[in-house]
Amino acid sequence: MSPEFLLTSLIIVASPGTGAIYTIAAGLTRGTRASVLAALACTLGIVPHLIAAMMGLAALLHASALAFEIVKYAGVAYLLWMAWQTLREQGALKVETKADPRSGLRVLTDGIAINVLNPKLSIFFVAFLPQFIAADDAAPLTRMLELSGVFMAMTFAVFALYGLFAAAMRDKVVSRPAVMAWLRRSFAAAFVALGAKLALTER
Repeated sequence: MSPEFLLTSLIIVASPGTGAIYTIAAGLTRGTRASVLAALACTLGIVPHLIAAMMGLAALLHASALAFEIVKYAGVAYLLWMAWQTLREQGALKVETKADPRSGLRVLTDGIAINVLNPKLSIFFVAFLPQFIAADDAAPLTRMLELSGVFMAMTFAVFALYGLFAAAMRDKVVSRPAVMAWLRRSFAAAFVALGAKLALTER
């Protein structure tokens, strides 16, 4: 496990993106448990892309404009739906005053969907991980699984830290309706901006 791989992965994971924003929002609106669930969901959302990369499906996304566009615009639509739900104070980012077992499932499903519907992740695994696998490696798939495991563990750890920090600030935010309203608009705008960024993404 080279220092270059660890440093590059940390920079990629820590960079603000859909998963990080979703985890922070979950921590602010629902507390500590939801922030950890959101971090876990975003991490689990990586698994289908890893499988796709190992099975060659990522190459199809890269080669087929239609397949890429279908997945991409499904992701855009989902992000816009998340923005709408956030403004309406509904869905996984609804402010919760009492624990509800069903809300945890909603946080998980939305977090997983956000990452699953991002086609760039599959292509990322195909383009990024092979750079750290030697051409003469006797077991390249095993090595890819090892690197992916480290990347996913790093994703969970960084996102959980984001979420726990947000959860720690929750009481100061939720008790101020004006601040909460501003945050909701900000998160909704962030989801719209990320959707627009994904819509403009090329293969």
